[in-house]
Amino acid sequence: MALPKTVTIVALSIALGLFFVFMGTIKLTPRLSKDAHSEMKRAYKSYAKALPVLKKMGISSVLLRKIIGSVELACGIVLTLVPGRPKDVANFLLLLVMLAVLFFHQLVGDPLKRYAHALVFGILLTCRLLIARQTEERADSSESRNGQADSQEQNKVKVS
Repeated sequence: MALPKTVTIVALSIALGLFFVFMGTIKLTPRLSKDAHSEMKRAYKSYAKALPVLKKMGISSVLLRKIIGSVELACGIVLTLVPGRPKDVANFLLLLVMLAVLFFHQLVGDPLKRYAHALVFGILLTCRLLIARQTEERADSSESRNGQADSQEQNKVKVS
């Protein structure tokens, strides 16, 4: 029987992964939604204007949108399909992206309703990462306890 934490991790991974695949695709192409894509283009233009350091680094609004969209798409695929440690790396990268997006929204003075999704998904990513780390730590500690018990039994056999 699957542990509740395992079910939670799998459900969060798939849901978050699909969301970020969707959002990354919207940032990269208008095929899914022309309106959402044009809104993303407009928003990233305002972010690039608010951060003149990006222009000095040679990063245009188009490049910024494509970089963030590509990271979201790639990490979403990893969260959805790839098992093991790469999920935690993808989770961490997406958490950094969400922090950057929150910073951009605050920088241009957007109201809360414009960036509430980033806040919610940042919290969900944090929860997923914490649950995954907690489950991993418990597995490691139970393995070390089993190893200690095995060595104690071997010592008892040698004494007898």
